[in-house]
Amino acid sequence: MVRVLKNFYRFARSALFALGPEEAHEASLKALECGIYPRPLKPDDRVLAQSVFGLEFPNPIGIAAGYDKDARVPDAVLGMGCGFAEVGTVTPKPQSGNSRPRVFRLLEDKALINRLGFNNGGHTAALDRLEARKNRGGIVGVNIGANKDSDDRGEDYVLGLMRFTSLASYFTVNISSPNTPGLRDLQAPEALDELLTRIMATRTRLVKDGALRRPIIVKIAPDIAEADIAPIVERLVAHRVDGIAVSNTTLTRNGVKSPLAHETGGLSGQPLFARSTAMLARIYRETGGKIPLIGIGGIGSGKQALEKIEAGATLLQLYTGLVYEGPSLISEIKSVLTDALKSSGQSSLAAIRGRHADYWAKQPL
Repeated sequence: MVRVLKNFYRFARSALFALGPEEAHEASLKALECGIYPRPLKPDDRVLAQSVFGLEFPNPIGIAAGYDKDARVPDAVLGMGCGFAEVGTVTPKPQSGNSRPRVFRLLEDKALINRLGFNNGGHTAALDRLEARKNRGGIVGVNIGANKDSDDRGEDYVLGLMRFTSLASYFTVNISSPNTPGLRDLQAPEALDELLTRIMATRTRLVKDGALRRPIIVKIAPDIAEADIAPIVERLVAHRVDGIAVSNTTLTRNGVKSPLAHETGGLSGQPLFARSTAMLARIYRETGGKIPLIGIGGIGSGKQALEKIEAGATLLQLYTGLVYEGPSLISEIKSVLTDALKSSGQSSLAAIRGRHADYWAKQPL
């Protein structure tokens, strides 16, 4: 089945790549909205199931924020066989993002560069769609961000938490996009401390008022300096975040061959794999493996998904890999992970999580 899907996507990709990147993205969303996507032929193997942040994940695979910015297709994402979906990044007010062109395909590198700038329809549009599907089940997280022109970015995150708390399975606090000026400054320990104090106080208040306690994950950049990792993790641990997403796109261009490498924006795809996995392993070691990590960045094969788990990831998210490999990548990853567990006599992903973290943590950033 994986081979059939791969062959079909080779044809479909030619048609999609004849369009501009944003037009192709919109075409894929419309296809999912119309129910045009492959469904898994069999249930997930039970060895892939995990209880994480108090949620029951049938498998560790999700699609990263940035694909379904406005909560248009979370059920289709789940229907394709993902264990969870994440919508956003959503900001309180609608914003158009940066001027075009702002997405570039680096074909030689199986990579993308984007400088979208949190283009989305705002809270209200996403709220309406999530409200309409709230009884359908499945794990659907909401990735929250701040408007570019906000006078109080911390308040934007607080508003996101308040407005979506009845609908989100979990929240991802995105402070790692390189395309909103100054946003990554919120990763600095003092600023992070202030932001998380407000966010956690808001969640406490919401729970006191009767809301369900929603897990909070913080998404960090792969470009954090080595010396800054420990103090950042210390603040995340001190505020008892439920998880850390590692990582977002990178501003570095290490190993990139394409002549489009000079374009400004965040790089995703194959060139990001090594850097993001090395950062993941460092975070895993710094936390002692006690906080669930979402491994993101450069996953384009089942083997690379397995390496993320072995470097310390509990869950995985894909995006650029799907652009180049198609939806068969989801089935391929499940197959590789299942075979790896069964061939080694293990019955859960926890048994292999982090077993190569020492190796990856020694790799250069």
